[in-house]
Amino acid sequence: MKGMSTCTSDHKFGRHKPAPTFFMALFVALQPGIALAAGVIEETQKQNTDWTAIIMFTIFVGASLWITKWAAKRTRSAADFYTAGGGITGFQNGLAIAGDFMSAASFLGISAAVMATGFDGLIYAIGFQVGWPLITFMLAERLRNLGRFTFADVVAYRLQQVPVRIFAASGTLVVVLFYLIAQMVGAGQLIKLLFGLDYHYAVVIVGLLMMAYVLFGGMTATTWVQIIKACLLLGGASFMAFMVMAQYGFSPEKLFTAAVGIKKSAAIMGPGGFVKDPVSAISLGIALMFGTAGLPHILMRFFTVPDAREARKSVLWATTWIGYFYILTFIIGFGAIVFVSTNPEFLDANGVLRGGGNMAAVHLANAIGGNIFLGFMSAVAFATILAVVAGLTLSGASAVAHDLYASALKKGTASSSEELKISKLTTVALGIIAMFLGIVFEKQNVAFMVSLAFAIAASANFPALILSVLWKGCTTRGAVAGGFTGLLAALVMTMLSDAVWVATLGNPPGSAPFPYSSPAIFSMPLAFLCIWVVSICDQSPQAQKEREAFADQKIRSETGLGAFKPTAH
Repeated sequence: MKGMSTCTSDHKFGRHKPAPTFFMALFVALQPGIALAAGVIEETQKQNTDWTAIIMFTIFVGASLWITKWAAKRTRSAADFYTAGGGITGFQNGLAIAGDFMSAASFLGISAAVMATGFDGLIYAIGFQVGWPLITFMLAERLRNLGRFTFADVVAYRLQQVPVRIFAASGTLVVVLFYLIAQMVGAGQLIKLLFGLDYHYAVVIVGLLMMAYVLFGGMTATTWVQIIKACLLLGGASFMAFMVMAQYGFSPEKLFTAAVGIKKSAAIMGPGGFVKDPVSAISLGIALMFGTAGLPHILMRFFTVPDAREARKSVLWATTWIGYFYILTFIIGFGAIVFVSTNPEFLDANGVLRGGGNMAAVHLANAIGGNIFLGFMSAVAFATILAVVAGLTLSGASAVAHDLYASALKKGTASSSEELKISKLTTVALGIIAMFLGIVFEKQNVAFMVSLAFAIAASANFPALILSVLWKGCTTRGAVAGGFTGLLAALVMTMLSDAVWVATLGNPPGSAPFPYSSPAIFSMPLAFLCIWVVSICDQSPQAQKEREAFADQKIRSETGLGAFKPTAH
């Protein structure tokens, strides 16, 4: 305790205002985990520049641009652009998936939730984590064996190409756009705070960097940016957790006992009322767990490995790193109870945490490492944004170029060079749209957009994907009708919930027609039911052919016979 107190006193809170303010803006804008409980984003003011953060930020951007230059030499075909030629190892892909999935926002959000509610704060971490065994045992191997570039390849394997790919591209683009808006708003606030630039210029800078990475480096550059980001985030969080545990002789029991003593209640060590009602709690769990298995930029990563064995290995490594990361956030949250909530330097005159409750991990980083460590975590946060945005842009480009242009419009006759050209044009278009929407939504509540992305992934993409692979009776009409039903249901219910109806549209509190925080508990079963009913009722000759083709699909999905081979370099 004494050592930590010394460290804290050496790094006064007042000297580090820019970095903590950045974290506050970033957290509210980007939260993929606690988006459902977020408030309205407030406009941040330009701050004095944090030169430590800027130096580390510049080093990262320079290193990632060098990676892009290196990757550009290896990106010669559509396969290279979408999947890095299928030459990423299972270990590398596992780290990249972890880098694509973990975020500085969930790091801050979960640790803040643990500080505020103790054990209950883990609801999001558990929700995200339990989605991965589902992917491991039911999807990873089949995705790699049946698909080539997108999850639509898997759904359309025995079904009609055009309607299935139109649906899949629609679901992908909706998820990607909602995700991109939240990422761009947060990224713009970050650059605005670090450099003192106007918000509009900040958004344009981030958009241009994003386009450069994806346009020239494709999946190879995106993968290595994600790997580096995962290592930085895991390293930073590990250091924080290590320093917290060191103060208690690496005894979790002593740490928890101290936290209970400070909170003056053992209730923080048990479940409570973190989510307002059971229906919202179950719905949130469904969205987090099954949404993970329906996110297009996550599913796309399984096509970057050479075979199904490496796909399974990549999920194993991803689950390991993500699980370890969430254990760290738990330790950091309890460390914040002990070292932040008791330190007057981090509290205002009313005894409330400076900068808001979401600043718990930031103040703990300040106490442990001072300005240099805050600068490092700022660079990590920006790395997080680039990694996620690049992955999203790439999955959106593949949906347009591969699913809509090459497969639906050209009926498979487009050359690799034509498809690659369309992919790059789509990347530019998505970059421009993302910059425009980032500017438009500067002062809006964008938190619901990420939660909506998870709900749509669980309600539209996942039911169509899992039933097309595992159920012989699934037909084109069923998959398309059910997928669009889930997508529209999730959209409508979210628009009628408090997050949009009240917080964004300005209607009176309590007037929202949909009373729950997440629509997944209603929209996902509705999608499954619609797929089942329409498929059962579909007795057309085409439907019969699709059912007969299931045996061949099953053999390929489980053995890999006929699966696409990696591109040789």
